[in-house]
Amino acid sequence: MSNPVLAALQERRSIRKFTDRTITRDEITAMLEAGRWAPSGKNNQPFRFIVINTDDPRMAGLADCTIYSHIVNNAPLMIGVFLDKNSLYHELKDHQSAGACIQNIMLAAHALGLGSVWLGQMMNNAEQVLDVLSLDAANYEFITFIAIGEPAQEGSSSRKPLADIMLEPF
Repeated sequence: MSNPVLAALQERRSIRKFTDRTITRDEITAMLEAGRWAPSGKNNQPFRFIVINTDDPRMAGLADCTIYSHIVNNAPLMIGVFLDKNSLYHELKDHQSAGACIQNIMLAAHALGLGSVWLGQMMNNAEQVLDVLSLDAANYEFITFIAIGEPAQEGSSSRKPLADIMLEPF
């Protein structure tokens, strides 16, 4: 595909195994900037981030918050996405903007030659995640963590044919 954005959308894969290469500050900043530019209702930008590196002692606590602890334990970097409850405009729209933010971060990781996976299952233990990070549930809603690193595996995926997901033909 000749368009780099459209190609990235189709080529990005969830990666669950990483090498031990450290992710640079510039790479982290690029991914956070991509997330920051996600659309949001009334441009309220309700998303907030936390960066956890492999040597952070909280990494072990986060691994305990998911059945996918092996992914957390293998990830050189985790980016947490939260909503600032004091900045919310519209609950559904703000959650949609968090999803766009996550997608932007993962596409930026892909553009940098990194792999990532959205650890949505951690939402089942949102209270525990907030506790590990010493964040106040009155102020922050946990959305997800994204595990990021240099891929140590090939990603694969398939999609249903477009006709199968259309409500009506166009």
